[in-house]
Amino acid sequence: MKQLYWNCAMGAAGDMLAASLLALEDDPQAALDALRSLGVPGVTYTLEQKETCGIRGLHLRVAVHGEEELPDAHTHHHGHDHHSLPEILSLIDGLHASDTVKANAKAVYQLLADAESEVHGEPVGEVHFHEVGALDAVADVTAVCLLLERLGVDAIAASPVHVGSGTVRCAHGILPVPAPATALLLQGIPTYGGEISGELCTPTGAALLRHFCRSFCPQPPMCVSKVGYGVGTKDFKEAPNCVRALLGETAIDAEHDEIVQLETNLDDMTAEWIAFACEELLKAGAKDVFTTAVGMKKGRPGVKLTVLCATADKDEMIRLLFRHTTTLGVRETLMQRSVLTRESETRETPAGVIRFKTAAGYGTKKEKVEFEDLAALAREKDISLFEAANLL
Repeated sequence: MKQLYWNCAMGAAGDMLAASLLALEDDPQAALDALRSLGVPGVTYTLEQKETCGIRGLHLRVAVHGEEELPDAHTHHHGHDHHSLPEILSLIDGLHASDTVKANAKAVYQLLADAESEVHGEPVGEVHFHEVGALDAVADVTAVCLLLERLGVDAIAASPVHVGSGTVRCAHGILPVPAPATALLLQGIPTYGGEISGELCTPTGAALLRHFCRSFCPQPPMCVSKVGYGVGTKDFKEAPNCVRALLGETAIDAEHDEIVQLETNLDDMTAEWIAFACEELLKAGAKDVFTTAVGMKKGRPGVKLTVLCATADKDEMIRLLFRHTTTLGVRETLMQRSVLTRESETRETPAGVIRFKTAAGYGTKKEKVEFEDLAALAREKDISLFEAANLL
């Protein structure tokens, strides 16, 4: 499986992510020509070699009508020349790119607009983006989407994200790092600050990572074939200002991600109430919910309720645990897991069209008929599930 891994030890910005992908290309100039052919209005791309703390990489310079976005500028402004989200999405639809590139670009920009909407307390449709900032972000986002399509990666992961520290100046004044929109976009993603003063992760960089990365973890086992460095605009004395991209094949055909395990012990709820809580947790997106019989203080029998969920869903699951159970506290553990690559496919069988679930990795492959299809077949023919399975 073709794996891309971004090291975000100095955060992430749209131009840095795009430049790191250009550095993985066999012919960066040909890839740059592909970016120029996208047709983002008024945008010009320039690629140059740049060194940061002794590391040599590529820097992607984006100009809108000859003007470059300032390093600390943000996409939401109240200037006279601005674009609404529908205008941005329409602009993306008009680019010379595949439907996949357009769909990914619009999804990333929707994340940006949702974050800005929540920060400023206004409907998404009323969020407006300053012309230079909007087109600069569109240029960065579509560049990343196009370059990822060219590379043909199967899985994308990233390290925990360094956000920097201190404050950042934008159109609304001086804001803490990470900026409010960035902080929202990074919810559920491992981040950390440090002694480096400044904004290391931009809203555009955060939105791209959230959309594309399946997991945020240490580098997974992989045979690296290429290494690329995307260098940012700023210079820091403490560390090289770059995103490093690793491209290669995973050592084993499986996926790796992080999950959160939430647990709480209960001794004053009925079985019906616990069952209801479990249903609500699963309905909200928990990956699994199960109970274990435990002995509690004073010899009382109890139930340990365990919830497995994505890191991004942790806060919602904790809220539901407090809402639907009598617990006063919830334990949480961050876990790494390896999972088989799962797919669903439809097959023509002697009994008709049936869906199957498949899973592969670690040198093994498994498949299982979709239960609802098997049950429907059994009911239709008034036979048992065993007999229905033998018809396939």
